[in-house]
Amino acid sequence: MAQEKIKISPEVCTYNSEDDKKLIIEVEVPGVDGKDIDLRMLDDSFTLGAAREDLEYTLALSLCCPVKADATKAEYHNGLLRIEAPYRDFMENAVRIKVA
Repeated sequence: MAQEKIKISPEVCTYNSEDDKKLIIEVEVPGVDGKDIDLRMLDDSFTLGAAREDLEYTLALSLCCPVKADATKAEYHNGLLRIEAPYRDFMENAVRIKVA
């Protein structure tokens, strides 16, 4: 029977881009191959799973503000996953109401 991997939560840093139009999320997942990262974005949260030989990183976080999940980009270099999620315009789906 295969031994179950230890699960740990990675270090995470979140901040606004300089122009305040994107949420930047940096996640430390050292020793992982980029193809082994499972990142799933929603407009208000994300989950991450990344395994290496001896352990598995696992994370689920709610976001401070709604983002455009379908426009999110992610890059992985030297153990750091950098996610750039553009903020959603809170009036994007607003319906104009005609006042009588």
